[in-house]
Amino acid sequence: MEDRGNWNKKLEFLLATVGYAVGLGNVWRFPYLCFRSGGGAFLIPFFIMLVLCGVPLTYMEMAVGQYTRRGPIGALDKMCPFFKGAGLATVVISFLFTTYYIIIITWSFYYLFSTFQAELPWKGCNHTWSSDMCWEGDRQNSSGATTGVLRYLGNATNSSLELTLDKGSANKTRSPTEDFYYQRVLEQSSGINEQGTIRWELALILLLCWTLVYFCIWKGPKSTGKVVYFTATFPYVVLVILLIRGLTLDGAMNGILFFIEPKWEQLLDAKVWVNAAAQTFNSLGVAFGGLITMSSYSKFSNRILRDVLSLAVVDAFTCILAGFAIFSILGNLALTQNKEVADVVEEGPGLVFVIYPEAFTSMPVSQLFAALFFFMLICLGIDSQFASVEVIVTAISDHFGDKVKKYLHRKELLVLVVCIVSCLFGLPNITQGGVYYFQLIDYYTAALSLMVLAFFEVIAVCWFYGARRLARNIEEMTGRHPPVFFIVCWYLLSPLLLLGIMVFSMIQYKPLSIAGYEYPLWAQVLGWFLALISMVCIPLGMVHAIYKAKGDNLLQKFRNSLRAQIMDESSPPLWQEDIVDKHPVKLISNGQLPTDCKNTRV
Repeated sequence: MEDRGNWNKKLEFLLATVGYAVGLGNVWRFPYLCFRSGGGAFLIPFFIMLVLCGVPLTYMEMAVGQYTRRGPIGALDKMCPFFKGAGLATVVISFLFTTYYIIIITWSFYYLFSTFQAELPWKGCNHTWSSDMCWEGDRQNSSGATTGVLRYLGNATNSSLELTLDKGSANKTRSPTEDFYYQRVLEQSSGINEQGTIRWELALILLLCWTLVYFCIWKGPKSTGKVVYFTATFPYVVLVILLIRGLTLDGAMNGILFFIEPKWEQLLDAKVWVNAAAQTFNSLGVAFGGLITMSSYSKFSNRILRDVLSLAVVDAFTCILAGFAIFSILGNLALTQNKEVADVVEEGPGLVFVIYPEAFTSMPVSQLFAALFFFMLICLGIDSQFASVEVIVTAISDHFGDKVKKYLHRKELLVLVVCIVSCLFGLPNITQGGVYYFQLIDYYTAALSLMVLAFFEVIAVCWFYGARRLARNIEEMTGRHPPVFFIVCWYLLSPLLLLGIMVFSMIQYKPLSIAGYEYPLWAQVLGWFLALISMVCIPLGMVHAIYKAKGDNLLQKFRNSLRAQIMDESSPPLWQEDIVDKHPVKLISNGQLPTDCKNTRV
């Protein structure tokens, strides 16, 4: 077998997994889902899913990758060929993820470039792109009452009519930051039926983003390990600064109370639990294949549990830190516009591109704080993006390595091809109607199909390969048996929770709608098609496994397709530093080494 390579240092692997898991989902998606799912009520299912599903499945995926030394397809093919389609499905969903996730990084770059001006462009309503309902709710009249400014921009001329309104008339307007996001950055159309033209400013930035991703991973873990020292640590400095500033704003406590006070009736809605599970999987990277892929480059004796617990603690801490920071600013914005916290901003990915920019307008040296924040978003996003691209590259290299080398003689060229294809598939997201397509693919691939993939993955590894057998593999690698809690979760709790969420989500399924906009039927069909692209890999993999299995009849082929292939290998896993005579009996019993290999360094 070909030498797979390793992380240079243990710290590089840990920072890479933190950078992959702790990403834009913590800063953007978590507050957004919390806002959409009833505030503090969302925290309860989130932590339940984190403890009973997120942490055990993260432990499982890291162990699988480290033991098999393969990406998600090869790992499941070794453990249970019948379910190898679930591994292929994770690669497909990672590909879909790379095409739209990088759009958030693109928007962040747009905002970053916009900060290099004498005044932040989302401050005020006196710009050429300002809509006729742009509302400045921070001025006061002579009596001391807060007023706002509503600007109407004439269509025939550039002249404007400025009207002074009281706070009571402001409830059907939007802030300058919202106006900048929808009118300037997106040039948003009226619906998905009107895709409009490509935003060429965004297209050039998208190309820049993919160039950065390419140079982060073109040398594999050797280059990735150097990048994460900065990108995985810098964001926390900025988050702490923003939290301190948010707590000093008037009305901050109203936003924080909305964040932490649970609305118990929301717990009866399966959608809240689906969102909580999806957030857990998105933030930890479960079922995307990234954890298996990165762990496959770890040393065979790496202590897995410590990495898993560190990752879970950092992930939860980041979600809460970002939630307090953004909701403190939400409270101030609600007070300024005389609205309830829930009505401050429309639902959607624009939450972080509306609320956070609003904070900078009231800060000293606002351009500096804005630049730091959006650079932080870029760092968070790049980590997760290049890890997902690495899933695709590793899967291709594992299964089509010889064929690929005939045409692409170096790994750098394969990485380049993957980046170019993903970039082209992401172009629909940067049209004038691209935000509707962005929401569509995020809703159907990041929530609905993810639950199905995770369920079949845990069934394949924990039921058919065996949770106890996986525990023995972990003990073989680390010298320690996993706690009983994880075995119980692998066997029972995690699969049952995933199954329950799938059933209830189907029962309570509602067509996607964003801020009152109802998607047409053809768009809903397209969404289900995008979801099925990954899920259909599971039955196709089953058929292929039975076809390739040994046996004289269909029943024998089916039984053999359920048997693990690890026992049948004549060569050991490709770890670099373990000496065989540490566990000679155990290795021989696993059928991996003959007895005459004692004292041989593998």
